[in-house]
Amino acid sequence: MGETVTFWVCAVVSVLTALGVVFSRRAVYSALMLGATMLCLAVLYAAQDAPFLAAVQIIVYTGAVMMLFLFVLMLIGVDSSDSFVETLKGQRVWAVLAGIGFASLVVLAIGNAAFTNIKGLAAATSQGGYIRSIAGQLFTKYVFAFEVTSALLITAALAAMVLAHRERLVPKATQKDLSRARFQGEQPTPLPGPGTYAHSNAIDMPALLPDGSVSEKSVNRYIARYDVEQGHLPADPKLAEAIKHSVEEESK
Repeated sequence: MGETVTFWVCAVVSVLTALGVVFSRRAVYSALMLGATMLCLAVLYAAQDAPFLAAVQIIVYTGAVMMLFLFVLMLIGVDSSDSFVETLKGQRVWAVLAGIGFASLVVLAIGNAAFTNIKGLAAATSQGGYIRSIAGQLFTKYVFAFEVTSALLITAALAAMVLAHRERLVPKATQKDLSRARFQGEQPTPLPGPGTYAHSNAIDMPALLPDGSVSEKSVNRYIARYDVEQGHLPADPKLAEAIKHSVEEESK
């Protein structure tokens, strides 16, 4: 009974999160949904008396591959909007062909599972345990697919480094150069933190200077833009005007 309940709960959650991977508009949400799908698969492996596969699913895929995806997203930047311009010619055609091929593989896998006799776990692990059986199949019958997967992971790591690399146009400024530019600029002192001298010490509240005026330099530009778009402005007209003005200055 417990195994049946675990299967249906994890199966439904994994299917929903898999759909979330495809239909989420933000790449970060898709990556998190993919992590939830992998965790559900690990639970299903554990329910089928395969703790080794469950541990590998969590350590390798959820822990390593998912972190690689998230690091790539953070390096590229999640604040910029996704570009819908096709940079590769014919990528939609290749995407359709790849989708048709993947759908064919899914149909063949379902047909193979539905119309062939089930060997059972005992027959599959008759070579001395499931770990030895998995190793024997992995490094004999499926060694080519295993090496191709390794090559794909290495390619993904190299692609992450290439996407995150930026050519330096000017020499890197030293600490002396930064200090000199700071004291020669208009603001030698640190910028006031949000909420300083304000009624609420929150990051979405602009700081108030000692004379009571609003410091627009303390406004977080991301939160201010969100507040203006969603209409979540403070009741104080001075604070609301400062947030609007900071967004206007950033958009220029």
